Amino acid sequence: MNIGIMTKRRYIVSKNTSGMEIEDYVLSATEKEAARMEKPLEKKWFDFLWWFLLLFVFLLGLRVIFLTVVKGAYYKDVSDGNSIRSIVIKAPRGRIFDRSGKSLVNNVPSMDAVIIPVDVPRDSVKTKEIAGKVAFILNMNEADVWTKLESNNTSKSLNPVLLKENIQQDQALTILEKANTLAGISIEKTAIRDYVDGPIFSHILGYDGKIEQKELAQNQGYLLTDYIGKQGIEKSYEKYLRGVHGADQVEVDSMGNTKREVGIINPKPGSDLIMSIDGDLQKKLYDSITGILQKTGTSTASAVAIDPRNGQVLAMVNLPSYDNNLFANKISGNDYASLINNPDKPLFNRAIAGEYPPGSTIKPAIALAALSEGVIDQSTIIDGLGGTLRIGSYSFGDWKTHGPSDVRIAIAESNDIFFYTIGGGYGNIQGLGMNRMKKWYNLFGFGLASGIDIGGESEGLIPDEKWKMDNIKEKWSVGNSYHAAIGQGFVSATPLQIANFTAAIANGGTLYKPHLVSQIKKGTGEIIDIDPEILSANFAAPELLSVVREGMRKTILSGTAQPLKDLPIEVAGKTGTAQFGTEDKTHAWFISFAPYENPEIAMAVLVEGGGEGHSSSVPVTKEVYQWYFGDRN
Repeated sequence: MNIGIMTKRRYIVSKNTSGMEIEDYVLSATEKEAARMEKPLEKKWFDFLWWFLLLFVFLLGLRVIFLTVVKGAYYKDVSDGNSIRSIVIKAPRGRIFDRSGKSLVNNVPSMDAVIIPVDVPRDSVKTKEIAGKVAFILNMNEADVWTKLESNNTSKSLNPVLLKENIQQDQALTILEKANTLAGISIEKTAIRDYVDGPIFSHILGYDGKIEQKELAQNQGYLLTDYIGKQGIEKSYEKYLRGVHGADQVEVDSMGNTKREVGIINPKPGSDLIMSIDGDLQKKLYDSITGILQKTGTSTASAVAIDPRNGQVLAMVNLPSYDNNLFANKISGNDYASLINNPDKPLFNRAIAGEYPPGSTIKPAIALAALSEGVIDQSTIIDGLGGTLRIGSYSFGDWKTHGPSDVRIAIAESNDIFFYTIGGGYGNIQGLGMNRMKKWYNLFGFGLASGIDIGGESEGLIPDEKWKMDNIKEKWSVGNSYHAAIGQGFVSATPLQIANFTAAIANGGTLYKPHLVSQIKKGTGEIIDIDPEILSANFAAPELLSVVREGMRKTILSGTAQPLKDLPIEVAGKTGTAQFGTEDKTHAWFISFAPYENPEIAMAVLVEGGGEGHSSSVPVTKEVYQWYFGDRN
């Protein structure tokens, strides 16, 4: 019976259980039954997942420790080397043209061998091996190459360091072919200047060259492989001529080898310059002076031509000259020594820096001063005194005996006695005295820098009483005033000052700041015009200037420059014979402007040691004007 009852109970449970929903069974399961259901799932899956994750984290940790601790230094170097690098694309330097658009300076493609410091091996054995290979390719001293590599092997700089400039094409190709064995050595594309007719324009244009370490401090943003203007227009207009470098952005490996190109930043070319210089006139004047030097047996001369309407310099010639292409191609030691040891100083820019006694060329300025200050009028007659003015035991001679002269004749015939008298005073003529002469000299730009747009200009000298006491330790004498009145004694001026003064006489009394560049053409197409700048004006009455101009015209018609009166245009001028040194040698000067009524050109010609002005400088002037107003067209 008991068995039956128990059997019945199992039956009942079984019956009740089979009739339940799964959810009801799970919810009503005892703790023991629930454990029996869950445990198989934990053992099969969660325990496995747990141990797998634990093992994975453990292995990952070992790998991280290996990469950071064991191989950390290696991968740091690799990481540093594999980076985006900007390879400089040099910007073309601006070109230079004459006033008619003829090229005076061009850019010629060139290649430099450079060192990239960050890529140079740190191992001295490797750098020595590289130095040997590079020295052989570039025909350089191995020790010099090694020293340069060693001095850059601790630097992390990407900026190239010049090894050798303007290398041959086959040398560049060899280096590129062996790039994998020449770590730290690279080729940089650049350009060197080609100066057309170098010796004719060298003192104007100057030259550029590789920047030096000492120049970097004053010129931010330059690389050690960049070019920079060193002299002349190349230097004074550096900020316009220099462009903005671009970059070829590439990904490189730890050896510096390019893996892929990322992008390019295009360079911006420098601005072009349009000069006021008339290239053909410059050549003609250069050739004419060269010819006269051969005739006179002398070797030094200078000439400047200016447009009196605006102060633009039309020509500026210096002899002897030099070829600025020598500097563009890195001048050799022998060539440089030859230039600096030449007693005629071919590197010297006589036109702007040479200080010479101007002689009689400045007599028109003294004449205008005397007329303006009321010392004389246009009808005043001064006796020639038989060719000698005597003060006590001192005598002051004329270059020849002149009769009584008014101011026009005195200018035309270059009467020294007349100008002694109006400058220092004699008889019943009080004279200007040095202070008033200096005032008028300064008004015409003498004794002052003109501010021309190239460096190296001298001021010349217009002395006075104080200057003599400070420098000579002597009092001023009337004899000093006599000499100053004829452009001698302590007075000195540059050919540029003489030409600019002549231009002011020609245009009716406006002294312009002379300039060599007339336009700047930017790469964007923008054009900057260089406007005329007036230094002084309206300081003399037009009718008095006319008197002086008439005297200068009379110089051609009946005075000391009559060979010019048969030219196809009317010319006005003034000869000058200036003594220098202690051997009675003289410089030959001639100033002029033409056409007389509406001047287009004013010119000063100086032949050093050329004798009298009419014998050497006048022939040059005649030949140039004959061409300029006749044969040229």
